[in-house]
Amino acid sequence: MAGTTLLDIKGVETYYGNIRALNGVNVQVNQGEIVALIGANGAGKSTLMMTIFGAPRARAGTITFAGTDITQMPTHEIARLRVAQSPEGRRIFPRMTVMENLQMGASLDNLKHYEEDVEKVFALFPRLKERIGQRGGTLSGGEQQMLSIGRALMARPKLLLLDEPSLGLAPLIVKQIFDAIRELNKSQGLTVFLVEQNAFGALKLATRGYVMVNGNVTMSGTGKELLANPEVRAAYLEGGHH
Repeated sequence: MAGTTLLDIKGVETYYGNIRALNGVNVQVNQGEIVALIGANGAGKSTLMMTIFGAPRARAGTITFAGTDITQMPTHEIARLRVAQSPEGRRIFPRMTVMENLQMGASLDNLKHYEEDVEKVFALFPRLKERIGQRGGTLSGGEQQMLSIGRALMARPKLLLLDEPSLGLAPLIVKQIFDAIRELNKSQGLTVFLVEQNAFGALKLATRGYVMVNGNVTMSGTGKELLANPEVRAAYLEGGHH
């Protein structure tokens, strides 16, 4: 087990209007771990990811990051604590070049590391270097995902939140993305919280995982335990070995 708890989600409830999307969710992410949250579409995974960032806000429960209660904090202040997100649907700036997108991700107080950070992103995703002057909107889906992760890394995060990084991508590209996440974790000790429908890939990558069903966390364990669990296999892994 990795050391101290970096992200601690306790009893979190989130609503859309009167509809409760999260029912008292408890999730912990420790320093240096890759933690995966898996579940079917509509289970509440992305809602949890967005709630961590304060949009929507948790109506009950607490979210603590590195000992600071961030439950009611504005999104930009949460980002300033060095939490970075690669959101679902990538949301890069389509009219900006690859380089401009990376510049948008760099935090203003870290500009002295800017060149070094760009080089790190290019070392991780050589494809982006080849596309440096290309507009984000003209990149392939896989390249856009790489750019979204690269842009998040420019903020030098202590915690990287990844929402469905493999969505809609070819298996070979998914492998590249997952390999990059593993490499970041191993070489830089980056802590990663990953929401993923590709349960097999995510659990193989993860130190630990949680299963979410209808806004509830129903199971947790190491990646290996969940991969071997008959219920998890039946619900998420049958025919899903990409």
